[in-house]
Amino acid sequence: MPEQTNPILIAGGGIGGLSAALALLRRNIGVVVLEQAAELREVGAGVQISPNGSRALNDLGILDDVRSTSCKTERKEIRLWNTGQTWTPFDLGDRAVKRYGFPYFTAYRVDLHNALIAAVRALAPDAIRLNSRCAAVAQHAGGVTVTLADGRSVDGRALIGADGIHSAVRTAVFGTEQATYANMIAWRAVIPMERVPARLRHPVGTNWVGPGGHVIHYPLRRGELLNFVGYLEGKPWAAESWTTQATTAECARDFEGWHEDVHALIEAADAPFKWGMVRRPRLQAWTEGRITLLGDACHAMFPFLAQGAVMAMEDGVVIARCIAAGSGDIAGALQRYESARRDRCYAVVDGSAENVARFHNRVLADPVEGPRYVEAEWASGKVQARYDWIFEYDPATVDIGAAPGTAGS
Repeated sequence: MPEQTNPILIAGGGIGGLSAALALLRRNIGVVVLEQAAELREVGAGVQISPNGSRALNDLGILDDVRSTSCKTERKEIRLWNTGQTWTPFDLGDRAVKRYGFPYFTAYRVDLHNALIAAVRALAPDAIRLNSRCAAVAQHAGGVTVTLADGRSVDGRALIGADGIHSAVRTAVFGTEQATYANMIAWRAVIPMERVPARLRHPVGTNWVGPGGHVIHYPLRRGELLNFVGYLEGKPWAAESWTTQATTAECARDFEGWHEDVHALIEAADAPFKWGMVRRPRLQAWTEGRITLLGDACHAMFPFLAQGAVMAMEDGVVIARCIAAGSGDIAGALQRYESARRDRCYAVVDGSAENVARFHNRVLADPVEGPRYVEAEWASGKVQARYDWIFEYDPATVDIGAAPGTAGS
C-alpha cells in the first residue's frame, strides 16, 4: 500500500481526479481525493474511448475491466440530417486496432467511473473522502492546506484541481472567470436497447450532421443501452442550472424536419435532459507553485472530438509520471506536467471548436451541395489529418522532460 504521509491532494472524484489518483498510487505515491458529493456518482451518459484513451487505461491497469462492460465499435457513420444518406469514412474496429495498436470502444460513463473507484480503493481504501468540498486553499513552504466547507483542513505536499468546469481550485488560485453560454444546447438520453428499432442497433458510432445541429448515437454496456446526444445552435438558455430535465415532445419539436430515425430514438427515450453548452476563457497558465489543474478545470472543450474524458485520463497519467520522476521537486514536476500537456490539450480544444462549423454547416440544407460537402470534409485524407495525431498519442511514454539532477524521464 502506498505511503499516505504528506500525500498529493486531489480536488474532485470524477474521471480525471480518479485517473490521477490511480496513476499516482500505482507509482507508490500517496493521495487523498477530496470529493464534495455525499456519494460518488457519474452522469448516466456515454463516453467514447479512442486508442489514446485505451493507452491511458492500460497504464492505469483497468483497460480489460472497462472493456468488459463496453461495446466494440466497428466504424464511424456520417448521416445526412434529413435524408439519412450514409457515409462510412473510417473503420473503428479491427483495422483501427492494427493501425493504432489499441482499440476504440464506447463505454457507459458510470462503468468507467466505477472501475476507477474500485481500482483506487483496492490500493488505498481510505483515499477517497466524501463530503469534502474545497472552500479555500493556501500554499506554504512545506506544501498545501485545503480548508473544507465544514471547517476541516487537509494538508498535503501538492494540490491537483480536478474539480471540473466550475473548479473551486481554479477560482481560488487564478480568480473568477465565469462560464458563458455558447448559444448551443445539448439534448441527452440513455435509451434501453430493446426500445430501439432493430435497424439502429448496430455497433457503430453514428453522427448525423445538419444545418445548425448534429446528433450522435452509439451503443453502451455490452449493447444493452444506446447513448443519444443532439446539439442545436441558436437556442436561448434562461435556466439557472446548466442542466434541465425536459420532455421528449420538446426535444422532438427542436429536431423537426430531421430524419425519421432520429425521431424514433427521441420517441424511445424517457424524459431527456438538456444542457446549456458553455465556454470559459483560456488560462495563460494552470500551475502556480504546488497547485495545478487537470481536465475540464483547465481545458474544458466542446465534446465534438469525443476527447474530454480521454484528455483528463491522459492528464492523470502524465502528471503521475512527472511527480514520480521529480526527485522531490513538486513545483518543478507540476510545471513539467503543464509543459507536456498544454499545447496538446489546447490543440484538442481548438479542434473540437472547429467541428462546430463542420458538423453544423448551413450548406447541409442544400440537397445537392450538402452531400458534396460531406464527401469532401470526410474524405479519408482529411479524416486522418484530424484524428491520427490524437489517436497515436501515448501518455505513458510521451516525453515529460528531465527532472533536475536526472538524466531523463
